[in-house]
Amino acid sequence: MRILICPDKFAGTLSARQVAEAVRDGWREVAPGDELVSRPLSDGGPGFVEVLAAALPGRRVPVRTVDPLGRPVEGEILLTADGGTAYVESAQACGLHLLAPDERDPLRTSSYGLGALLATAAEAGARRAVVGLGGSAVNDGGAGLLAALNAVPVDASGTALPYGGAALRAVEGLVGRPQLRGMELVAATDVDNPLTGLTGASNVFGPQKGASREDVLLLDDALRRFAEVLERDLPGCPSGLAGLPGAGAAGGLGAALFALGGRCESGIDLVTRLTGLDAAYDEADLVITGEGSFDHQSLRGKVVAGVAGAARDRGVPCVVLAGRVSAGRRESAAAGVTEAYSLVEHFGGEPHGGVERAMERPAEGLRALAARLAGQWSR
Repeated sequence: MRILICPDKFAGTLSARQVAEAVRDGWREVAPGDELVSRPLSDGGPGFVEVLAAALPGRRVPVRTVDPLGRPVEGEILLTADGGTAYVESAQACGLHLLAPDERDPLRTSSYGLGALLATAAEAGARRAVVGLGGSAVNDGGAGLLAALNAVPVDASGTALPYGGAALRAVEGLVGRPQLRGMELVAATDVDNPLTGLTGASNVFGPQKGASREDVLLLDDALRRFAEVLERDLPGCPSGLAGLPGAGAAGGLGAALFALGGRCESGIDLVTRLTGLDAAYDEADLVITGEGSFDHQSLRGKVVAGVAGAARDRGVPCVVLAGRVSAGRRESAAAGVTEAYSLVEHFGGEPHGGVERAMERPAEGLRALAARLAGQWSR
């Protein structure tokens, strides 16, 4: 059999590459004669640069930047061989994984570090920057990003605002103009949420970043105000910014990229194209994908949905391996998922310590599940 292994990361435990390796090792224990093809994936979130660097000729350029609280952190950009395109991962500077649980506070976290990554891409001569959006700890609408690029949000007195989403309640204008040297911007994301409102960045994603209900209301109002200022003060900013699909991606980083003249592209479609995944689908007998939590959001444009849909369209079975499975069987089947298996259940379920063991021993669990699958599926 030819098995295509194309998972996303398991957030907080394993990278997409590590997941693929564990699945491959488990399958080989039972069916060593099968052909296993690994294509780790990302929809724009953590692992975006690593996944593309494994598939594209080019060089990885280290960048010193800062995390959402302004602390030094090492990032990188991927420059194509001709230097024309830079691939940038927002999570390297804005990622939720960079903060301890008690540090998560979207009222004060900032996207400044992403601006430093983009500035490096522009200085390197890239004509286009593709920015992977996802997994962020920020809710500042890209205010920090703009400040790092010399477009500083200020209050009524002309004083630069403190970093964080809460400060945007007092925004009255921008001082300076973004320094991007004409570089084109592309937001790689599969989130179609607007910036504000019931389905906006604050309401949908704020709570997982540490926002209370009161914080959500405050942040939503602050982003609404910031969008108005961007439309008024930033040349080329599209009208109706707050309502554009994708503007709410990664805490509003999508809105900042749109305001800078950028456009949106599906992250999973982009990665699929660049990694040659379409050809691999055509030759596969079975597709295995996965992510940390397979839930209803997984079926709305994330990696698993893209993979399962592509397998379904080719009549190829698709199995999902996840830390936890809560997506309904009927909607999963409609999306192209043949079966779904959970590490939590493998380790005994709840309340028998399955969650703790799944977090502590994910690679072990994936190897065991893959070996079980090989016994069921291999010819």
